[in-house]
Amino acid sequence: MTINLKENERLDELQRNGYRIIQNPEKFCFGMDAVLLSGFAKAKAGDRVLDMGTGTGIIPILMEAKTKAAHLTGLEVQEESADMARRSVALNGLTDKIEIVIGDIKEADQIFKSASFDVITCNPPYMIGQHGLQNPDEPKAIARHEILCTLEDVVSKAAKLLKPGGHFYMVHRPFRLAEIITLMSAYKLEPKRMQLVYPFVDKEPNMVLIEGVRGGKPRMTVEKPLIVYRAPGEYMPEIYDVYGY
Repeated sequence: MTINLKENERLDELQRNGYRIIQNPEKFCFGMDAVLLSGFAKAKAGDRVLDMGTGTGIIPILMEAKTKAAHLTGLEVQEESADMARRSVALNGLTDKIEIVIGDIKEADQIFKSASFDVITCNPPYMIGQHGLQNPDEPKAIARHEILCTLEDVVSKAAKLLKPGGHFYMVHRPFRLAEIITLMSAYKLEPKRMQLVYPFVDKEPNMVLIEGVRGGKPRMTVEKPLIVYRAPGEYMPEIYDVYGY
């Protein structure tokens, strides 16, 4: 299928099933955090999956390639990103498997029925208020800072939309880990699995991957650390596996 790219857009290869994705580097491109989340998250055959704040649709597209989920939905508040996501879905011939919905995470429980998903993923904005330098370009700022939704919005809506026993997967920053675990427990998304991501073996972790189960019993497994780089510019073997190289 051929597709017309708009100004400043490009096509990137995803190394999975020949899939490609449309992105605009002037607005926002997916990062390693989204790819690692797609590798950390699991979906069984027949599962219905929701990705909240899907951006250009990277997580639903990668999870369609890696799992046997029956259907995947991407929820995105920014129309320009949602448009790129929809065109990427069509480009890859996935319109029967992936739906992109324009909408606000804060209103997700009004857009979708309660307890209607088996799996929910989210790569949310990490920064609170003035944490970090807020990007003057609005699409990037919305993706990185809690401008349109908070961590509590994400966790509370996921809890409403997951079926009992459903799984929630999120990537975030370790400096907010105490808040993440507290909120997940408060909304009955019991933290069950966690993995810290380190850029190099001798550096502090800069990402955390976490899984919760709606109504799960207290007991969390902390997986072995995930190290990204063996040396500058050289990934560890586990990272090549996630990327599909």
